[in-house]
Amino acid sequence: MSIEKTFIIGDIHGCLGMLKRLIDDIQWEPSKDRLIFIGDYIDRGEDSRGVIEFVSALTKDAQSVQCLIGNHEQMLFDYLSGEDTQTYILNGGGATLMSYNRARHSKEDPLIPPPHLEFLSSLVPMVELDDYYIVHAGFRPHVPIQEQTLFDMLWIRNEFLLSEYDFGKVVIFGHTPFNNPVVMKNKMGIDTGAVYGNQLTCLELPEVRFHSVAP
Repeated sequence: MSIEKTFIIGDIHGCLGMLKRLIDDIQWEPSKDRLIFIGDYIDRGEDSRGVIEFVSALTKDAQSVQCLIGNHEQMLFDYLSGEDTQTYILNGGGATLMSYNRARHSKEDPLIPPPHLEFLSSLVPMVELDDYYIVHAGFRPHVPIQEQTLFDMLWIRNEFLLSEYDFGKVVIFGHTPFNNPVVMKNKMGIDTGAVYGNQLTCLELPEVRFHSVAP
């Protein structure tokens, strides 16, 4: 498959309506274009379950869809395993649990349906393109890409944000919300705070064109 365009969508956080409108607006063609999600599909917003249902369905219908893991998905795993049941709730996880609880038919049903867990378990830490690295939070400066830790790729902020370090390719990231997309020499940030009443953003390559929808 020859890729004509690549679309990269920022942190969704349960904002299903905005996501659907953004997909319609960008006119993504699965047979020609690549679609990448940068992670943080869940938490804080009202329909995390719906977002997982929608995005996982896209991955089944098109081979050109790639999905990264965000720190909120990692926190959900830690919550479900019992490793850390507090951090997730303190970071908006209650909204996700409620969205799934509403859809349960009985207490015997698993809270997270197996197909959704399968999708969440398939998420990858990064995607490499010819001229770009795509990662949820960023990279630690002065550390080779192959030696980056999953923790940093999901959680890093200031050490990455304030650095002018050249990683060899431009790094496209989410995780840290901005009012508008951030474009710097070594990085581009596309989390524009959809769940905080701002906009959901998509970066189109190779044009470096931004698309966004408001609540």
